Amino acid sequence: MAISTTALALIMMTPAFAFDGWHQQHATAIEGKGSGYDYVSVDSATHRVFLGHRKEGLQVFDPTADKVIKVIDKTAIDSSDGAVLIPEFDLGISNNEDGTITPFKLSTLEAQAPIKVGEDLDTSHYDAVSKHLVLNMGAGQDGTELIMLDVPSLKEVGRLKVPSKKVEGADSDGKSAFFLAAQDLDKVYKIDTKAGKIVATYDTAPACGRPTAVTVNTVDERVYISCRGHDTIKPSFTVLDGNSGKVVYSAEIGGGTDSIVYDGDLKRIFTANGVSANLNVFEVDGPDSYKPLETLGTRAGVRTMAMDRQTKAIYAITAEGSADASKKILTTVSPFYANTFFPNTFTVLTYGK
Repeated sequence: MAISTTALALIMMTPAFAFDGWHQQHATAIEGKGSGYDYVSVDSATHRVFLGHRKEGLQVFDPTADKVIKVIDKTAIDSSDGAVLIPEFDLGISNNEDGTITPFKLSTLEAQAPIKVGEDLDTSHYDAVSKHLVLNMGAGQDGTELIMLDVPSLKEVGRLKVPSKKVEGADSDGKSAFFLAAQDLDKVYKIDTKAGKIVATYDTAPACGRPTAVTVNTVDERVYISCRGHDTIKPSFTVLDGNSGKVVYSAEIGGGTDSIVYDGDLKRIFTANGVSANLNVFEVDGPDSYKPLETLGTRAGVRTMAMDRQTKAIYAITAEGSADASKKILTTVSPFYANTFFPNTFTVLTYGK
């Protein structure tokens, strides 16, 4: 049967949503003591993967050699949560649980002396526009203090107190705005890091409960958030208009999310969800057009990841864990969230299509 000109035009206008078939391509177990882990980052120029392995340190994994080639000096003692990479200054920053940062050269992996920034540090984010490193410090009674350091000098240039006691992911729009998730308040702060002030506060509920990871589509000025959910609000992938704060899209994802990746070349968004042990994949077809493509089963604890922007490989980490009832369990994530990890089970997972 012939297709009419009108029908053909409609077909051509329809977004080409399609199953990609993302899957695990490789898994590498790394010897070591049972230790917690957190953030992953990738230097796409060298394809090195930086693993925040806490008491094991900031480990540098070479996918070609299929092994850890370096542990950044002193980061095991200081307990690394992961690294922020700033290639324009040949600089990496290990964020350490003891309240220090450890600068190192990306080219040589040579570390400088740790710099004490406070008593508790979760992570940091780089804003390329202001050339500021924004540090998420431990919360106080009246909120959280963000410490801003100049890059590359790493001298303090300002502090900003935000009302949230649980600040999480952040990203810059590459122009003038820096978006920071306030997980406990169901809000996203829009921050001018040059001026050191909040310029807008966006509510994410009821579409997004407990906003956690953030990445920005700088072309469309859309803020992508993976949300853990709470009460009657399910875990979700939610999109905000970065100019107005309006929610333009939301869809359910797996539980226990802790990271989100957007790739403009592939027009794909990924959320890693450690409790549900899955990876949600969405397709982007314009500022306000999104569709779930697939959900890949991963492993328990795969909650953080990073993409090599050249090869498009996604790297994630996990370890065999158990919830020891005699220790504190992070029940806000799951009643049985692992707090103990077994030796020699820490694993780097590679995903592709």
